[in-house]
Amino acid sequence: MPDYLDDLRLAHVLADAADAATMERFKALDLKVETKPDMTPVSEADKAAEELIRNHLKRARPRDAVLGEEYGVEGTGPRRWVIDPIDGTKNYVRGVPVWATLISLMEAGEGGFQPVVGVVSAPALSRRWWAARGHGAFAGRSLSSASRLHVSRVSKLSDASFTYSSLSGWEEQGRLDGFLDLTREVWRTRAYGDFWPYMMVAEGSADMCAEPELSLWDMAATAIVVTEAGGAFTGLDGRPGPHSGNAAASNGLLHDELLGYLNQRY
Repeated sequence: MPDYLDDLRLAHVLADAADAATMERFKALDLKVETKPDMTPVSEADKAAEELIRNHLKRARPRDAVLGEEYGVEGTGPRRWVIDPIDGTKNYVRGVPVWATLISLMEAGEGGFQPVVGVVSAPALSRRWWAARGHGAFAGRSLSSASRLHVSRVSKLSDASFTYSSLSGWEEQGRLDGFLDLTREVWRTRAYGDFWPYMMVAEGSADMCAEPELSLWDMAATAIVVTEAGGAFTGLDGRPGPHSGNAAASNGLLHDELLGYLNQRY
């Protein structure tokens, strides 16, 4: 089995470059922000970070394809880098430090492309998480200064911490009743949003999280970090991996109950 460690090291180099670019413009008074056709914001920093990563990959992995949120897919083949230059752009443009660059390498396999490397870098929080298939998940300042991640062992909903992004998407999909029923059963709920709930599940500070509508670049990196930490990452339909257009992540022990509530009246 490939060890993917060279690819993981490259992903860290890419994240370092992106961090420098995004932090330079974070809280800039003259930051340029546009509205995309789907009515979500994109800043000049989103575009610059993705261009930077793509240029690095052209030199370091010229045969690999690249899929990014801002510039689409380029290239073909069995290996594809998936990039979200700033996950949490709304936070970024308002000066909220909860945002991250998501970088993943996916390889073609049974059931389509699957993530084999993932890096989630949140420089404004001074945090970074990463994983490679078969090597576990870690968090820290660098590859040489890291702690291994493990999901929690909480097995009862009444003891569980559940985190999410917002209520509106659940209501739009007709899943709000089940969602609210779940929140009444758990010990604690918090809406941290974006990448952070998945990293909390991976490191055991939260037990489960879910979002009703996502793109592949939102999930590829977080999915492998969660699973390599011993957790479960599926769509709301139970399909493993980041391919369902939505996500549910947990420590594994609570996953069936999580999906049951979110699908019970759908």
